Amino acid sequence: MKTVCELNQCAGCMACLEVCPVKAVHIQDSIRFYNAFIDPDRCTGCHRCHSICPVHTPPGQTEPILWKQGWASDSTVRKAAASGGIASAIEMSFVRQGGVVYSCLFQAGKFQFKKAENLEIVRQFAGSQYIKSSPEGIYTEILRYLRDGRKVLFVGLPCQAAAVKNFTKSHKNLYLIDLVCHGTPSPVLLDMFLHDQGISLNGIRRISFRRKNQFRLAADGRDIAAGVWDAYTTAFCDAVFYTESCYSCRYAQIHRVSDLTLGDSWGSQLPMPQQKLGISLILCQNKKGKNLLLSAEIHLEEVDLEKAVSCNHQLQHPSFRHRKRDRFFDEVE
Repeated sequence: MKTVCELNQCAGCMACLEVCPVKAVHIQDSIRFYNAFIDPDRCTGCHRCHSICPVHTPPGQTEPILWKQGWASDSTVRKAAASGGIASAIEMSFVRQGGVVYSCLFQAGKFQFKKAENLEIVRQFAGSQYIKSSPEGIYTEILRYLRDGRKVLFVGLPCQAAAVKNFTKSHKNLYLIDLVCHGTPSPVLLDMFLHDQGISLNGIRRISFRRKNQFRLAADGRDIAAGVWDAYTTAFCDAVFYTESCYSCRYAQIHRVSDLTLGDSWGSQLPMPQQKLGISLILCQNKKGKNLLLSAEIHLEEVDLEKAVSCNHQLQHPSFRHRKRDRFFDEVE
């Protein structure tokens, strides 16, 4: 059976499912890799799936024109964020001005993208999620808002932002923020880990992957495992179990696909008390990105470019495939 992009290299953006007019595409998650398979009996050969796939047809990427580090001016917004709260501050400003924001949210046991038109939902977006999330179902909705004259802000992983960019043909009302990404594992692995701890993913309301510089899983406010790091966090930080495509990601480089790129300002030379509160790294690629920054209630500082890149290897290359990755999957499957 044919695949939309190269075998085992699917990023799991789900855009091909939505663009196919005859529903000839289905996604298979084997936990080692994703694949978007095409049913030859249904396929009409329109190639729409290929045209929007961020792996098969990557959109243009641009070198940053502006580098900064900073945080949300509102201390409560900063405190709720994994880093400096820049994303939250921009999202809040965007909805106050009548825009629509799409970002990832954990709800009913799933990591899916949700629409926000008010501050209550925007606040729920705060925090890092080290898992492969699903934007399935939002592409057509985003395009409809754009065509109706609404401004839409999408915040997600670089591959997801690229898919939105392709699907909407870089619409003038579309604003994109991508996140500096290490790579992402299948949500099935998280479910398996929690099951071993006697926890059901469907049975919890909130899940946290980190609190500022402390990386560890917590469910409904309680740490899941004893010790400095739990096994899931260790495997994530060591790049053991990302899906196969992450190790050859074309978006892990200095040229970015979005208007703004946000991450952690690792290696910051600002005072330690500020670092403990969380500092975001900001890469601005164009005028749209500048407008997002200017409209938000944020504090900005200069940043050492060389140090910022050296402390964020994803701005130079994808995560390296761990030598024990195959052994890991052989044992868990």
